[in-house]
Amino acid sequence: MTFDERCYALLRQIPRGRVSSYRELAHALGTRAYRAVGNAMNKNPYSAEEYPCHRVLKSDGTVGGYAYGTDEKLKRLLEEGHRIEKGKLIDFGKILMRASEFESIEL
Repeated sequence: MTFDERCYALLRQIPRGRVSSYRELAHALGTRAYRAVGNAMNKNPYSAEEYPCHRVLKSDGTVGGYAYGTDEKLKRLLEEGHRIEKGKLIDFGKILMRASEFESIEL
């Protein structure tokens, strides 16, 4: 399984109403390659419904980039009921899915 495929397998575990960060996904993979996780999210070849890369934010709760544009990412997060102020998710720490919450994936 490639690095990107491992990222996507974790991505599918983030339920509606929750978010995670590039850092938490990297830690769940046993690495500090945060940018590599971001690059994988940016080139996600799957549908956003099955592989919700819009739910992955920067570790400070700011929205970050998105292959379809930041406005689209904001729109998707708002549609899921998240509140955003000045580009930052309100209650980020309360809904953050941490590395320890992900089920391990086969290599």
